[in-house]
Amino acid sequence: MSTPPAPVPSLPSWPYCGHGADPATDPVGCPGIHAPGHTACLAHLNDTDRDAYLTTLAPGSDIDHRGTPFTAPLLQVLLQVLHDPTTQKPRFGTAQFDGAQFSDTAHFGRAQFFGVADFWGARFTRGAWFVKAQFSDTAFFREARFSDTADFGEARFSGAAHFVDAWISGTADFGEAWFSDTAQFELALFCGATRFDGARFSSAAWFDGTQFFDAADFGRAQFSDIADFEQSKFSQDVHFGQAQFAVMSWFGPLVCAGAVDLSGAVFDVPVTLEIAAGAVRCERTRWESTATLRLRYATADLSHAVLSSPVAVTAHPAPFTSLGWAVDESLLAGAGAKSSVRVVSVRGVDAAHLVLTDTDLTDCLFSGAFHLDQLRLEGRCTFALTPAGLHRRHCIWPYWWTRRRTLAEEHH
Repeated sequence: MSTPPAPVPSLPSWPYCGHGADPATDPVGCPGIHAPGHTACLAHLNDTDRDAYLTTLAPGSDIDHRGTPFTAPLLQVLLQVLHDPTTQKPRFGTAQFDGAQFSDTAHFGRAQFFGVADFWGARFTRGAWFVKAQFSDTAFFREARFSDTADFGEARFSGAAHFVDAWISGTADFGEAWFSDTAQFELALFCGATRFDGARFSSAAWFDGTQFFDAADFGRAQFSDIADFEQSKFSQDVHFGQAQFAVMSWFGPLVCAGAVDLSGAVFDVPVTLEIAAGAVRCERTRWESTATLRLRYATADLSHAVLSSPVAVTAHPAPFTSLGWAVDESLLAGAGAKSSVRVVSVRGVDAAHLVLTDTDLTDCLFSGAFHLDQLRLEGRCTFALTPAGLHRRHCIWPYWWTRRRTLAEEHH
């Protein structure tokens, strides 16, 4: 899953350059849009015509280089003429790069886009560098293909950010990015390690149907509106440690082959979480209101979780459904076997607010929990049994343990 599929050649919807076209092998040729006043794209203008065009530009100019192939030197020349001496940053008005092809690392770091920034369907063969870039209007990266690293660390999106069906083969870095408007990542593919740690989502964040093939980090992220991870799939661990969820009422259903780490996360409103995963860590997670954790396959750790209201942990007996269809759980080993949810620790928890339903408590640690007499066990919860067989220990006569249910600490 590391190489994006080659785009199928098609006729561009704009007047295009056609340089290098061959009726037999490449009927389209270069798809770059004509530079203003010319019949070739910026990449295929002669030096005189290119210089003449560049002299018409200034910081804040609108540009249209749809489908144009950019090398590093060509992009650098364009950024130089748009360089604002006051801010020491490249400044764009409306920037149309949809379908553009960047064969070298694309350096847009600290660039300012005051109009729509359109990179719809753009191809980045090497790294894409948008660190600390500022997008004042809508930013389109729909169907963009990043064959290497995509770095949007500390970028600011004041308008909507569209990464629907984007494909990032290398590391994706959105650490400390700020999304003031809707952030759309539906159906995106993240093939390398993915970072959203410290990101701020002031409006809705959509990750439904998104696939993460390496570790994903949302630690310290702030979700001030809806955070939709419906049908998201994680092939490795996903980290939400110390994330803050202000208004989210539903989380998932999501599938994770590794661990879903919610340690230190804060949920401010009533929420239902539907998670099929190898493990779910809720160490020191803070629930400010009621919560229901519907789990499948998971080993759950609730150590020192803070429960301000009733919190229920239940084993979901069948695959979760979304839009009327069963969620695909093939990422999980043994997905065809009977689901079993194990709770391994409630240490330090106020059990007066805790309800466990149909869970395996064989290895669960209860030491340090409060109000255990008020813990509610519903459905079929299993405990460890006393050792079986004949025993001799510090005595002459053999003995048998009385068969009864025990706590893990008693075995210890």
